[in-house]
Amino acid sequence: MPRCAIVAMGVSGCGKSTLIEHLAAHLACPALEGDDYHAAASIAKMRAGQPLADSDRWPWLDRLGAAIGTAVADNGVALAACSALKRSYRERLEQAAGVPLLFVLLDGQPEEIADRLATRTGHYMPPSLLGSQFAALERPMPDERALVLHCYGPVEQLCSEVLAWAKVGIDATR
Repeated sequence: MPRCAIVAMGVSGCGKSTLIEHLAAHLACPALEGDDYHAAASIAKMRAGQPLADSDRWPWLDRLGAAIGTAVADNGVALAACSALKRSYRERLEQAAGVPLLFVLLDGQPEEIADRLATRTGHYMPPSLLGSQFAALERPMPDERALVLHCYGPVEQLCSEVLAWAKVGIDATR
């Protein structure tokens, strides 16, 4: 099996972290939380209700990508949760990782995800930024290694779909 990583992507509150935690249990590999790689200034900016600019995101994507690359080098496969809203962000992340990345967009309607965010506690991302995330979201194109799933499916079903798809995606990276 070639060395690669699966990146759960999408707007805040779509279930990226939950998905990679469950996948990590199935694959016995590291799961990296993209939020852990943000600079303190970026976290403060988001906490204050200000969306990040690309200049805030590039160093973050480089740090997370490097960590993904290291995890794959050490384990053969890794998982990550990262918004990766734009194609340029996904390309930057893959370049920094230095290994093939398979993206899984957890997609949903703004109202559904807003309801989920309204009940979430202990996270710096305010629900007021959800609109800016949807505005920035560029859904993966057919030429990208990406799977789109509805974010409200049962996590066990999402995991099964990702694992079946990833096998095909991994074979395509050879």
